[in-house]
Amino acid sequence: MADLSTDQVLAALEGFVDAELGQGLVEAGCVENLQVDAGRIQLECVLPFACGSRHAALKAELETLLKQSFPSVSVEVQVSQRIDAHPSAKKLPGLAGVRNIIAVASGKGGVGKSTTTVNLALALAAEGAHVGILDADIYGPSQGMMLGVAEGERPETAEEKYFRPIERHGIQSMSMSYLVDENTPMVWRGPMVSGAMQQLLNQTLWQDLDYLLIDMPPGTGDIQLTLAQRVPVTAAIIVTTPQDIALLDAKKGIEMFRKVDIPVLGVVENMSVHICSNCGHEEALFGAGGGERIADDYDTELLGQLPLALAIREQTDAGKPTVIAEPDSSHAQRYREVARKAGALLAKKVQSAGNSIPNIAVELD
Repeated sequence: MADLSTDQVLAALEGFVDAELGQGLVEAGCVENLQVDAGRIQLECVLPFACGSRHAALKAELETLLKQSFPSVSVEVQVSQRIDAHPSAKKLPGLAGVRNIIAVASGKGGVGKSTTTVNLALALAAEGAHVGILDADIYGPSQGMMLGVAEGERPETAEEKYFRPIERHGIQSMSMSYLVDENTPMVWRGPMVSGAMQQLLNQTLWQDLDYLLIDMPPGTGDIQLTLAQRVPVTAAIIVTTPQDIALLDAKKGIEMFRKVDIPVLGVVENMSVHICSNCGHEEALFGAGGGERIADDYDTELLGQLPLALAIREQTDAGKPTVIAEPDSSHAQRYREVARKAGALLAKKVQSAGNSIPNIAVELD
């Protein structure tokens, strides 16, 4: 076994395909620090997305594979993750303290986008990532309540021009609700709202974030266009429900991001089925298969299907979303599956060329 080479070890690993990454670990460049000597193989598998819950199982699988291929050597595999920055397709300057920005959007309101955003953020954190949330819904901010931030709590300031994000459950966050009374309506025109969103984003001292999730307002208006033109968004996730009217608006959201060169990682179908809190019976109240159809139509991914469950609503309203309130529940595991899949897709994202902004013409009859 003295003649064992690194090429032989890599050849043995060549066919090992990671289920969530969807490609071989060697092909993806995940095998690092490979050392081979007489009677010993050492290597590190560095995954490019947040998946801490899978490290132990992957380590065992790789060690078993190598021991079967080379029975007379000892094998030591270390599994870790490193989430690199993926620059936006629009070549905008990056945001200090943030490696990747993901916009979570919907074409219409009422589909559970904010609930999905906060649980995805907590799921990514549970998988070992550093995560933040920007609540970009200036008119109706809700992330503060969902994260359990007390009414009246204000962010600290630094250098008289920056905010320090408020941290709850290991998540850094910034929201307009931290700056005004919760009963104060934001009676602002579009340019003021867009300016406020940019200030919240750029004047917050984000600290070493792998992912910043932006909880977008519904629709395809001022905030969305400002985000596309001036913020280095890495990719977007679309949240919808299975019903036809929601899918119609979700299609508009996908088309909008495509027109401004922001890749759509996939679709999350929320409220996919109703689960009775008494007997556990599942029923598709809003129809079935809508998320899968829209994913097929637009050549994107169905990231996951989330239930309409009383517990999810109650826990989020109480400031302890499902992923931390019941981390071992089936609901929390679904959020973590969506988070891992989205992270893996982001790691594989192919940068699109061009830096085009759609021309918007207003004609008066």
